[in-house]
Amino acid sequence: MLFLSSSPELDRHDTGPLHPERPERVPAVLDGIRQAALADAVVHLPPREATGEELQRVHTHHYLRMLEDFCAAGGGALDADTVASVGSWTTALRAAGGALAAVDALLEAEEGVAFVAHRPPGHHATADQAMGFCLLNTVAVAAGALLQRGERVLVLDWDVHHGNGTQDIFWDEPRLLYVSTHQSPLYPGTGAATATGGAEARGLTLNIPLPPGATGDVVLHAFDDVVAPAVDEFGPTWLLVSSGFDAHRSDPLAHLALSAGDFGDMAARAMEWVNSPGRVVVVLEGGYDLAALSASAGAVLASMLGQNYRPEPSTHGGPGRRSVDEAAEAHRRAIGV
Repeated sequence: MLFLSSSPELDRHDTGPLHPERPERVPAVLDGIRQAALADAVVHLPPREATGEELQRVHTHHYLRMLEDFCAAGGGALDADTVASVGSWTTALRAAGGALAAVDALLEAEEGVAFVAHRPPGHHATADQAMGFCLLNTVAVAAGALLQRGERVLVLDWDVHHGNGTQDIFWDEPRLLYVSTHQSPLYPGTGAATATGGAEARGLTLNIPLPPGATGDVVLHAFDDVVAPAVDEFGPTWLLVSSGFDAHRSDPLAHLALSAGDFGDMAARAMEWVNSPGRVVVVLEGGYDLAALSASAGAVLASMLGQNYRPEPSTHGGPGRRSVDEAAEAHRRAIGV
């Protein structure tokens, strides 16, 4: 069962004609579901907007008011990369609400996987700042709701860019483990292996920066030798995936060398870390090559539903094993091992 939250027909987030974060991205990932022959497994979730109370678990009231007013006044550039339009506020509210609806659907069904296919992406948005194409931190809103329920949450972020917003929001949260694999150096310049969490959450931020050209076998090495032991020690009850597909070798904004097959392999590994059925939410983040988006999304969701769909072969032989080992050492120091 694949719970799907997506409403591209209601998308009013206008980034302009030349912006890479464009409306066509969502239909591309939906097409990936069809290409993977998953349509019969889909249960569509009705769109809903996140409430102010739900957003204020992770964002400040002042920031939310500013963003709403900014959009209502016509929008414009929030920074050199991030723009908003008149319709951006409600579109972002539906993205965050879609993640919350996904959590509720899984809690009721106690089975399946949920996919939140909305824009804009969210993992760069901090508690009080929009940046990196992101307005509201969708995955953080879902995590905040789960933490309020007493859950222990693993956020796995395999977007090619480090999710600085998610890291910052949960820096001192002892009930959340944040794991990021990302290219370094690259925007936004955060995500060093030595950034391992605040005083109340030592070792619960696990950053694995990878060099340009890293391939899927390097990421799996990180998952098996670094992430899996940390996950076992933490004992999450939920997995939230910040699923950017811009680590694909075809993406125009980065230089990792993954394939759609690698994303399927990564998803299969991640599913091994979930002890209860119906506790996995995948949230669309980046990814700016439409064909790569389709193939990679299909591979991830098929893998999570137990199907071996690999539209591209897995990749091997790239650099980065030393970077993984350095991240492992930084994590051992953080936890005093």
